[in-house]
Amino acid sequence: MAASTSTVALPAPPQIAQAIARVVPGELSKSPLLGILGVIMGAGIVTLTGRMLSLGLADLKGHVGIGFDPGAWISSAYNVALMFIGPFTVYLGALMGPRRILFFAATAFTAICALLPLIHSYSLLIVALVLAGLASGTFYPLTLTFALRNIPLRFLPFTIALYATFVDGAVNIAPSLYGWYREHLSWEWMFWNSAVITPLMAACIYFGIPAAPTAKKSSAPPSFAGFLYASAGFAMLFAAIDQGERLDWWRSGVFTALFVGGSFLLLCSLVRRLRSANPLVDLPYLRHWNTLLLGLALIIFRFNLLSTIVLIPQTLAIHGFEADQIGPAVIWSAVPLLPLAFAAGLFLRENLDCRLLLAVGFACMAFAACLNAQITSAWSASNYYRTELLLGVGQSFAFIGLVAAIILQGVFSGGLSKPQWILTFSAFFHTVRLFGGQIGAVFMGHFLAEREKLHSNLLGLHVERGNWITDGSIQHLTRGLFSKSYGLDEATGRAIGVMSARLRLQAYTLTFIDGFHLLAWSCVAALLLVALLKKSPMGYGDLSAVEQPPVPEAKA
Repeated sequence: MAASTSTVALPAPPQIAQAIARVVPGELSKSPLLGILGVIMGAGIVTLTGRMLSLGLADLKGHVGIGFDPGAWISSAYNVALMFIGPFTVYLGALMGPRRILFFAATAFTAICALLPLIHSYSLLIVALVLAGLASGTFYPLTLTFALRNIPLRFLPFTIALYATFVDGAVNIAPSLYGWYREHLSWEWMFWNSAVITPLMAACIYFGIPAAPTAKKSSAPPSFAGFLYASAGFAMLFAAIDQGERLDWWRSGVFTALFVGGSFLLLCSLVRRLRSANPLVDLPYLRHWNTLLLGLALIIFRFNLLSTIVLIPQTLAIHGFEADQIGPAVIWSAVPLLPLAFAAGLFLRENLDCRLLLAVGFACMAFAACLNAQITSAWSASNYYRTELLLGVGQSFAFIGLVAAIILQGVFSGGLSKPQWILTFSAFFHTVRLFGGQIGAVFMGHFLAEREKLHSNLLGLHVERGNWITDGSIQHLTRGLFSKSYGLDEATGRAIGVMSARLRLQAYTLTFIDGFHLLAWSCVAALLLVALLKKSPMGYGDLSAVEQPPVPEAKA
């Protein structure tokens, strides 16, 4: 891992500390831990709700009484609303303060989640999910803004550790939690779970975040029309990508309309931005080497989360396993999260380079993917326990290193010296997180579908009537099934069905092997990005001693 060389001399650490002291914020309040806990809980809640919605989609479709095509829009309605409100939230938070936005959104989200299981109308369900997405979509983007502008720097390493525990833990614990709900309570708890937890978040926000001062008036008010165009454009593109595989891409009028409409709205937003400057947006500020590389690293990290979100659950689902049976395989990656996260926080306080955490994390995830690529059609949940522990170590270190590097980049790129810079910075990473993660998920789905077709065709070339191996296998299966069938024809048909199921299982096994290899190579690409990152001039151990005056307020 090599730091990038530069001809510009960096200031000495004491000079850097004094410069930071002039721009970083002061103490949040007398009880900052409640505010920290509140915003971090929000990030975990929205992650857990999205995973629960994916896991319980079949139960929800059965509850409403709809088929595959209408049901495909259920998750999209929630996620598109998240995409729409995300960039908008950062600027609303700057104008009205995170406390007011988060408290109102948490109250609305609690009420909607409590009512969602009682809805039997498909149209009303979609509307409620959109409202839930709009409310919970405010949780994520305000977390980074709040951390950079308000949290005392001495709390940052452990704040990052807690953030990683909540978010990554929500991804990996969701299958086991949903399986337990189905087994002991009911599927409705996929929503009621959030309705119970979110009031705790609202209480932490109410008591832990001080009210924002009244914003100063400015001669150039922000252009909310530009925000609206950009948010709607990203949301339409998100919906197009999410539904593209099902709609067969450009062969579908719906996909074409969504893609063209979203691109047009983004173009309108760009034109409006060029014609009249917006005091809350500064896109040129994003032209930093580390900012762009960290955005790519965030996309690759989100892509590697598909190992526990898609690949491992699907390898077990083809055997007919339910969520409560799949959960034990995935939850092992959440077991080491808390101790590892706080160990990483201690390392950061000792000035450990964030790039080292990133490199160790991606290396562990690559090794775990290679071990999982040894899968056979006989694997069960227990075969994943050791690799999931290794994957949990990799995800924890990579996530903490990534968030820590992003926060340091925000500090040392001067983001805290101007409100519009930190707002643009937060909106950029929130958009990358959602949009990049969705592109990765769609790419993996398309990759698996194409590789399954290829392997099925290749295996099918060697299994045909007249081949002595094929005929012998069918005859042996027919003899075994004859005593439980109504004649020779039915036994032969069932034997052919068993043979087809075996072929399908082998084709999927080979497909998942390709998927794990793809994840391993993506980690190699991430390691190359880490090697290209520039080293921060100071670490968290140096920052913890900095005295912090208040940050400038955004003007409205």
